[in-house]
Amino acid sequence: MPRAARCHDGAVVERKPPGMSFESWVDAQIERGLARGDFADLAGAGKPLQGLDRDETAYDWAVAKARREGIDTAAMLPPGLVLRRERDRLPERAALLESEAAVRALVEDYNARVETFWRRPQESRWAPVPGLADVEALVAHWRATRPPPPPVTEAPAPPPRRRPWWRRRPG
Repeated sequence: MPRAARCHDGAVVERKPPGMSFESWVDAQIERGLARGDFADLAGAGKPLQGLDRDETAYDWAVAKARREGIDTAAMLPPGLVLRRERDRLPERAALLESEAAVRALVEDYNARVETFWRRPQESRWAPVPGLADVEALVAHWRATRPPPPPVTEAPAPPPRRRPWWRRRPG
């Protein structure tokens, strides 16, 4: 007689007898379940399983899970790729700034963080290495994409001041 054990929910589960292979024990369990009718009228019976036709890697699964959970997938990137992504978005961020000095400060801050990244030991020799951003090229792009300044309208000249009556000389 096979031994039985209790599960966490209190159900009694038969244990695998010693000397029997795991595969044959599982096959015997399935055969008994079929004979009892445990698998009759299951939802989805006779239909193909969903998602078996596509090749999904562990990375694809993690990204899909993060999107379902509402997590920003950029947080999953290695630091080198985060910096590369930031470099690619520098022109967009610079377009929102009002002065050339602010654009230079933005790019110089990015370059300082890249240089700090270069000095740190990397987890893998295959880790992506970001490059520096060209300050002058980004400033030139910022200047070229700025809307032209509004035309300066000259204020009308004030009317000539009249001398007060007590300072006027008679005729």
